[in-house]
Amino acid sequence: MGRDRLLVIGGDAAGMSAAAQARRLRPEMRITVLEQGPDVSFSACGIPYWVGGVVADRDLLIARTPAQFAAQDIDVRTGTRAEGIDLGAGTVRTGTGETLGYDRLVVATGGRPARPPVPGLDAEGVHGVHRLADGADMRAAIAAGAKRAVVLGGGYIGLEMAEVLRARGLEVTVVLADPLPMAQLDPDMGERVCAAMGAMGIDVRPGEPVREVETDADGVARAVRTDAGAYEADLVVLGLGMGPEAALAADAGLQLGSTGAVEVDRTQRSVSHPEVSAAGDCSQTWSRITGAAMHVALGTHANKQGRVAGSVIAGTPARFAGVLGTALTKVGDTEVALTGLSSAAAEEAGYACRAETISATTRAGYYPGAEEITVKLISERGSGALLGAQIVGGPGSGKRIDVFATAIWAGLTAEELAGSDLSYAPPFSPTYDPVLVAARVSSRIEQG
Repeated sequence: MGRDRLLVIGGDAAGMSAAAQARRLRPEMRITVLEQGPDVSFSACGIPYWVGGVVADRDLLIARTPAQFAAQDIDVRTGTRAEGIDLGAGTVRTGTGETLGYDRLVVATGGRPARPPVPGLDAEGVHGVHRLADGADMRAAIAAGAKRAVVLGGGYIGLEMAEVLRARGLEVTVVLADPLPMAQLDPDMGERVCAAMGAMGIDVRPGEPVREVETDADGVARAVRTDAGAYEADLVVLGLGMGPEAALAADAGLQLGSTGAVEVDRTQRSVSHPEVSAAGDCSQTWSRITGAAMHVALGTHANKQGRVAGSVIAGTPARFAGVLGTALTKVGDTEVALTGLSSAAAEEAGYACRAETISATTRAGYYPGAEEITVKLISERGSGALLGAQIVGGPGSGKRIDVFATAIWAGLTAEELAGSDLSYAPPFSPTYDPVLVAARVSSRIEQG
């Protein structure tokens, strides 16, 4: 094979994974990466903890620098925005007017914070949690004396930002359109999360979609208005989720899927233009349980998808295996985790399902530091196949979700999981781990 030209648009998780994998497999390939921002390979997931002071140094969030990639003969051009793709000519036009040719193209433009059509949402003082610059702006606002924060949304970003801002001493109000935070959870589990937020002194306002961000005479955000009233704010944080940044791809003629992201096959190649790959938050993926199209903005999937794209471009077969939607976060000392389908999602997908909830402790009850943990397990009636799990509990609870995720991935039933050989020692779990208790309860009811 010749010295093909690989051009990657986007220099974060998916784009750099694709470039690095292609370099490993094809040392002779010419690889160029265009990144509109000043940094590549940074952890957006770490931004809340930098804002909160848990992470002291911005640079700790950067996994690898352009210079490190240059040492691998990967040409990373920061501050360079791709303005247009000509699929017929095989070229990309940059914001500086340069035109770059390619033989293979990876679109890894990532995601963007959801911004509903609300007046004032683009005002100064309204912050996303997407780029390192967003974190710097919020840290500056806090240093300048911000006292009141309003967080819009109660998903992962909303919870994490509410926690760290409260820990920094700000008065925090979380405004939700949904009835409860963490809408991915069943309501009974979401109520536990809401109670944990209240216990931290966070004012949760459910069922109040934002109508306007009010601004002062200088156009700076000063309050968030809902139908129930206005909440004063020195800073406003967008925690309304992430959508795909797919405008560049759509303008070029790449087909978008039902989620609004680039529609790809399981090798991460565009279904309409197989010579182009897409990976990460700009691409559509699929549920391993139902096969339905999904858009999931997580760095774990972006890295895997980029690696698949890079392998295929280099001539090595690879396929992305789908997602379960496994996720983990915390608010204060309360850990929140989920995988697979909620009860509502399972019913919507056509499953006759049952859901069983158990309460236990994270360690042997007599061992110091034992914390409460609640586990909810969703399974299919009749077959007992595992469909989903949710966990809310104290420190040591959340990572147990990985056992459920592995069991669902492997197609186990509740009975098979109940019989599995999990570890035990009093500092780590009761004799029967809460994972096994939930599986055992579910399997016994199914048998009954």
